[in-house]
Amino acid sequence: MPTVRIDPLPRIAPSVKRPLTVNIRNLPANGHIETHSHSWAQLACTLRGAMRVGVGQTTWIVPPTRAVWIPPRVDHEVFLVGEVALRTVYVDASAAPRSLATCEVIDVSALMRELIVTLGDVDYKKQSLRYELLARALLEEMRMAPTLSFDLALPADRRLRSLCEALLEDPGASLSLQEWATRVGASARTLARLFQQDLGMTFGQWRQRVRLAHAAALVSLGTPLADVAASLGYESASAFSAMFKRALGRPPSTFFSSEAK
Repeated sequence: MPTVRIDPLPRIAPSVKRPLTVNIRNLPANGHIETHSHSWAQLACTLRGAMRVGVGQTTWIVPPTRAVWIPPRVDHEVFLVGEVALRTVYVDASAAPRSLATCEVIDVSALMRELIVTLGDVDYKKQSLRYELLARALLEEMRMAPTLSFDLALPADRRLRSLCEALLEDPGASLSLQEWATRVGASARTLARLFQQDLGMTFGQWRQRVRLAHAAALVSLGTPLADVAASLGYESASAFSAMFKRALGRPPSTFFSSEAK
């Protein structure tokens, strides 16, 4: 996985006078942005492609219908899924529309997306009033956006974390818990206990959550459902759809079509 070096030149830092800025980056497929932090808050979202954002013991898989809010001075790293058109909304702490203490994933409305795109194109020096009005509207959309629970907790135990990180890299892996035990140096019984103790769920439940999150990312890239199912280890699209419906109450065909509206 190639490491993406962060170019400081396009960055426009926010300030009390100009509390919100939008930065544009088009990044190569499947890259990795190493752990870093900012002195301001940010909302990271994509117009194309998806990303996996890691903060401490938690990771989020973020398709274009979602965005992750990161407070100031929080270390985070980013893994890219496909070619990513990244938009980062930098917000001065004085104008933060959300918590300055915790990260969260929020829903990106059609209006929020259009405001981000438009602000990325507006010349602040030439159209300062327009920019300020649009920025104010975007801050309000960010404040009102519902929080979503698509987070994936990561364990502290190095053996279990090794397993979890391997599944994040290859969610379609079909290895049993016993087979994973051989690879990470712990018994299947120990791993099962650690899943319940550290993550509050079984191995199967955690793997299913990873697969659901990756499904959202792959569908956002325009991947056909049959290909999504195959890449996630399901023998057929119908088997994948059945799992999806059991977990989320709707088949993926109707779930993702409604998400796009």
